[in-house]
Amino acid sequence: MSAPLENPLLSPRRAGDFPFDRVRAEHVEPAIAELARGARARLDALATDAGARTFDRTMLALEAIGQPVAEAMGIVAHLESTATTPELRAAYNAVQAPVSELFSSITLSSGVWAKLREYAATDEARALTGTRKRFVDKTLDDFRRNGAELDAAGKARLAAIDAELAEATAKFAQNVLDATNAFELVVDDEAKLAGLPPSAIEAARESAASRKLAGWRFTLQVPSYFPAMTYLHDARIRERLFRAFNGRATSGANDNRAVVGRILELRREKARLLGYATFADLILADRMAKTGGEARRFVQELREKTLAAFERENETLAKFAGRPLNAWDVTYWAEKQRLALYDFDDESLRPYFPADAVIGGVFEVARRLYGVSVEPREGVPVWHPSVRAYRMRDAGGREIATFYLDLFPRESKVDGAWMHGILNGSKDERHVALICANLSPPVGGKPALLTHREVETLFHEFGHLLHHCLSEVEIKSLAGTHVATDFVELPSRIMENWCWEREALDRFAKHHETGASIPADVFDRMRRARTYRGANALMRQLGFAAVDLALHCDYSAKDGDVLAYARKVMQEYSPATLPDDYGMLASFSHLFSDSVGYAAGYYSYTWAAVLDADAFTRFAREGLLSADVGREFRASILSRGDSEDPAVPYRTFMGREPKLDALLERTGLL
Repeated sequence: MSAPLENPLLSPRRAGDFPFDRVRAEHVEPAIAELARGARARLDALATDAGARTFDRTMLALEAIGQPVAEAMGIVAHLESTATTPELRAAYNAVQAPVSELFSSITLSSGVWAKLREYAATDEARALTGTRKRFVDKTLDDFRRNGAELDAAGKARLAAIDAELAEATAKFAQNVLDATNAFELVVDDEAKLAGLPPSAIEAARESAASRKLAGWRFTLQVPSYFPAMTYLHDARIRERLFRAFNGRATSGANDNRAVVGRILELRREKARLLGYATFADLILADRMAKTGGEARRFVQELREKTLAAFERENETLAKFAGRPLNAWDVTYWAEKQRLALYDFDDESLRPYFPADAVIGGVFEVARRLYGVSVEPREGVPVWHPSVRAYRMRDAGGREIATFYLDLFPRESKVDGAWMHGILNGSKDERHVALICANLSPPVGGKPALLTHREVETLFHEFGHLLHHCLSEVEIKSLAGTHVATDFVELPSRIMENWCWEREALDRFAKHHETGASIPADVFDRMRRARTYRGANALMRQLGFAAVDLALHCDYSAKDGDVLAYARKVMQEYSPATLPDDYGMLASFSHLFSDSVGYAAGYYSYTWAAVLDADAFTRFAREGLLSADVGREFRASILSRGDSEDPAVPYRTFMGREPKLDALLERTGLL
């Protein structure tokens, strides 16, 4: 009789390496069940522990309860989003509710809550300072905001809400992926491709050939969709793509409308059960904005400062086009106007951004600023052959992290770009993280050539990765990117700035055939064009924030169809009339693909934009690649996680509160 096969989700990691290549759907439920049993045993042990209350015996014991389950679920969730199969999806869905119930049971445990309060009253707890004191204070607050003081019936209902939310948000994400993959548009007449850059034409041809189709195939994946919307002369094709992209998951088997309604209903019920007027107030209580009302005030203030310029930009563009514009015309005509005003075309930069050179460039910027070096790791288990693994070392040569890059689209992978911190390391183990994106893949036998926007995306996600990998916080739940969402985007957004600076670009932006740097006149035009339609770019983000807050502060079923409700809000921030079938909300993964995610917190991107624009002024003033300023940014912000209120590290780095002026200037509004 053969021995049972080893379950890789239960196997000890070898030097921090995860068995991504060996995880199969049949491993998921048995592994999660076994890990959950261990978690419940640790939970029961803490709840009934009669020993003297100490930090180790209370706080560290609490933190250890769910870590193995969370780590395994992180791996499964990652694989489901990057290498999904029907079997893996089914297994992932099957464990959503029990895992949610497990984590709810921790904060709802009356025994654990009693132990926490007992410890908080000890002399040891009262004498704590720094990270340990913050851990105790935040833990008590988190327990209260997660139902620790509810009666038995309230706790049972909250656990049921959390379990249903876990299932509903997973379903939302899967519907978006399936709806994205369900669409294709095959063009059989090359004349209809007029305006499209050669790289996009070749990519469409290769996409069709990969399906054994004649002609040129377009999908809703961003590297296919965005060039078509920007350059394709044929407005009928642009309209079809626009309606398909913004109508994903609004009908048929993948319809998310009811899913969105139910998620909002559950979130609203959860907030009221916990004593909050709105879900936004519940979620923002421990963030920089503190309340939904304050987040709205911030969005409204910026809208007022942006509105006049926004309207001027749109009037100017309509005059340039010679007619009022449809929603699917705006990007196309904006690119034409930008070319006319600045003689600058994004496509002209592609040859200077081969993906490998850009990767090397972001590593070099990190080395110069933060004293870290990166080198490839060979023979490391990965989830797809195109994935690359790396190690990161500090200035003294100590290995501090392993990370992975998965940069190109495929149909088993969700769209967008993200950083996932797999493991917060400690003195005895490395940090582990990964970056996933859907950048322009190699076509026509050439290396992958990126747009400048894609270069910004890679730098942005690497900023998140640095925040994770440079953490020096001893408490894992306060380490790395485990910070308020309106602060977490600062380390990522600030990295984008180096994509606009000659001193950084000249280190990696080289023509893939000639090795030449970006010509001075092209660079100057790129810089001048940076603020082109800056008010529209800012208003777009404010629109997403406004609809998010409206949904999580005001909306209820009596307000009718949720897509129509959202469309009405977003119309106030749109440069053109949105069509009646505009249903972007049904694929708004930031809000609905996670039990919380960026729900009631999308304003964080703009909030963090204020912080990043302001903080970058110090680099611009004291040295763009200054190791001294980089060392201070690393020490004040990147290494600190959530070990103190985020306003404190910001003031430490800047010596003052943030100001709006830098963002308004960068946007072209000052």
